[in-house]
Amino acid sequence: MHWILIYFYIFDLSFALALLLTPVVRQYALRRGIVDAPNLDRKIHREPMPLLGGVAVFAAFALNVVLNYLVVLPLTARWDVPWVEFPDLRAYIEGAFRVGPKLLVLVAGGALMTALGLYDDMRDLKPGWKFLGQVAVAALVAAFGMRVTLFIANPVVSFLLTVLWIVTLTNALNFLDNMDGLCAGVGLVCALLFAMMAGLQEQYFVCLLALALAGALLGFLPYNFKPATIFLGDAGSHFVGYMLAVLPVLGTFYTPESPTWLPVLIPLLVLAVPLFDMAMVMAIRLRRGQPVYRGDANHISHRLVQLGLPQSWAVTLIYLITLTLGLGAAILLRADVIVAVIVLTQAICILAIVTLLEQLGRK
Repeated sequence: MHWILIYFYIFDLSFALALLLTPVVRQYALRRGIVDAPNLDRKIHREPMPLLGGVAVFAAFALNVVLNYLVVLPLTARWDVPWVEFPDLRAYIEGAFRVGPKLLVLVAGGALMTALGLYDDMRDLKPGWKFLGQVAVAALVAAFGMRVTLFIANPVVSFLLTVLWIVTLTNALNFLDNMDGLCAGVGLVCALLFAMMAGLQEQYFVCLLALALAGALLGFLPYNFKPATIFLGDAGSHFVGYMLAVLPVLGTFYTPESPTWLPVLIPLLVLAVPLFDMAMVMAIRLRRGQPVYRGDANHISHRLVQLGLPQSWAVTLIYLITLTLGLGAAILLRADVIVAVIVLTQAICILAIVTLLEQLGRK
């Protein structure tokens, strides 16, 4: 019961910070001219839109995590505070201090990824340099021990898989940031799913980080859902993609008690929508002989709008698809082979429906 209170505290603090910080950075972006200009070829908005929403999201997350870790947690450990005099909380305080270096690297990586996206928002960074920056941040995180394993003991392979995973997810969320509320909302759904699964497995560190991210995104979303008054920008999509990549790396889905090894597929199912959208868009661009990094209106969100759905409906439908796939993925934690196969088949069918909708909505 006491963990539930902490969960709500972390989530609510991020939510409140983002709700307060977003109007501040919006006004700053407008004063400094840090805006996204309309482009009828691949953008839907009709007037310049401030871009610093991602800075507000990162700041809300980082202030929450750093304040609680550097101030609240040491005070709680030192002083006799009535609400922590319970074994289920006090027993974890010492362990919380041990994850300090990992936590600081995670926040530093988020800051660097946000800064990289912010530089791109302000100076239009060349794709090659942006990619190298993403690789550098991912390599930093992997070098400090936060790595994908997948039953592979080789440290070099694990390092390379981690870098590939972080860079891929960062770009997938960057690609997905193409409509009001889409990237932030999908990020919110995915973060809540990771928080739920980590909480069920008593992985409190991962659960609290996921809730801190989810709260920040929810606090930002009222300003970003259609009609948006501020965009995430590359700073925000880079940070959200980075965090959604790192959270499953920090967590453990497969355990010796798992009926099958299929829980390792949970992150892929939770994040299937941005990954699938990126793969489809890249395939279209390659088929047409276009650079994969050049934006266009071939994303699933655009296709749904071309089918006649209002933008807000199209975005909400993508939220629901993400939630459906993620809830199905959660079943894999305890599912036997037959149930797991049914879940995976259901996920394939959902993505097949998405593919059909994309084909119907093609220009």
